[in-house]
Amino acid sequence: MAKTGVFDSDPTVAAKATEMKKELQKLVKSIVDDDDYCIETVDQAMEVLCALKELKMNKTSLSLKTRRDLMSCPEEFKCPLSKELMRDPVILCTGQTYDRPFIQKWLKLGNRTCPLTQQVLSHTILTPNHLIREMISQWCKNQGLELPDPIHYLNEEGLTEADRDHFLSLLGKMSSTFPEQKEAAKELRLLTKRMPSFRALFGESVDAIPQLLSPLAESNSVSAIQHELQEDVITTLLNLSIHDGNKKLVAETPMVISLLMEALRTGTIETRTNAAAAFFTLSALDSNKALIGKSGAMKLLLDLLEEGHPLAMKDVASAIFNLCVIHENKARAVRDGAVKVIVMKIMSGVHVDELLAILAMLSSHQKAVEEIGDLGGVPCLLRIIRESNCERNKENCIAILHTICLNDRTKWKTLREEESAYGTISKLALDGTSRAKRKANGILERLKRAVNLTHTA
Repeated sequence: MAKTGVFDSDPTVAAKATEMKKELQKLVKSIVDDDDYCIETVDQAMEVLCALKELKMNKTSLSLKTRRDLMSCPEEFKCPLSKELMRDPVILCTGQTYDRPFIQKWLKLGNRTCPLTQQVLSHTILTPNHLIREMISQWCKNQGLELPDPIHYLNEEGLTEADRDHFLSLLGKMSSTFPEQKEAAKELRLLTKRMPSFRALFGESVDAIPQLLSPLAESNSVSAIQHELQEDVITTLLNLSIHDGNKKLVAETPMVISLLMEALRTGTIETRTNAAAAFFTLSALDSNKALIGKSGAMKLLLDLLEEGHPLAMKDVASAIFNLCVIHENKARAVRDGAVKVIVMKIMSGVHVDELLAILAMLSSHQKAVEEIGDLGGVPCLLRIIRESNCERNKENCIAILHTICLNDRTKWKTLREEESAYGTISKLALDGTSRAKRKANGILERLKRAVNLTHTA
């Protein structure tokens, strides 16, 4: 059985220790990998090691008397989860009080019930219990004990009470004057990029995302809010949507999808790219795919793809691919002109890998097959198989051609001519991926059968 270390018993110490270990790992890797490493890097590694040692020694040096005193505190001062004196008591929506890091750990494991009452939680917002906190402080003072101040008391994600207060302050500024909105939006963008824990904070309050979006929602035109503010807010939204626990909340918050669509229409290329990236991350959930598809965002994403700005291409292609996983969105994409845009880009040699994957997905739609044929897609796909070194691209090309072969006899002649001149399909049937071999053999069988029927006739 694994030994329980001193770091494991207290999430505060565990969070600090984990952070230090990660930093130490980076520094040591830098020293090991680089023959010309700096002396400063070695000094930094030694400092982190010393700090880690001190943390462990401080934790283990807690006297037995102090431990006994803390354990003998009144039962109402103990966290029901840790059975220890609470240092940052918070109230759950059921009215029960817990120590913040322990109830956060419970919630982070995916539990959505109150540990004591087993009631299903209507929300996971934690409210500081100032009364209990004051009573615990008074009891500690009477016992001659010192209780760590919550401002220095880290939760398991490394956030302090001061961080939370700062977060709420920034959200408050989003409804203030324009200069304060700009300043707050920029800082929220940076914090949510650098600190995953700040992304999680948005999921703790139903009002946090609407507060973030308020400058965009209340403005009648982009000029009134300025492009810089729009970019910072949309990018913050992208950062939030990276956090798995936020994806459903973000997409289902009123205004989010419509404001992302507005950003695709009117933003700078950076804003439009980040809006497309937000649609990509949000569409990881099937329920979000359906929501985004129904909103009409597909047409705007295709417009951005057609423009072909290098900065946006990868994100917008990824968003379209994710959305087209569900059948309804394939139909929307085909209806909104996806096939023509994608085939033209492939013919121009632009982001061929990503766009072939989308085209292969769309080729299960009858109208898409017809359009690919009408646009001269067959010779283009055969050329890619012939010239490309990418097995995945060859596989996607032959899969599309197989579907065309099954549904459009007028393209058989082109396939036969290619096979006669270069043996393209036969070669793939011999040395392609297992799927590519299967599709290539399917085409060859179909062409052979057609020739036999002609001779018989």
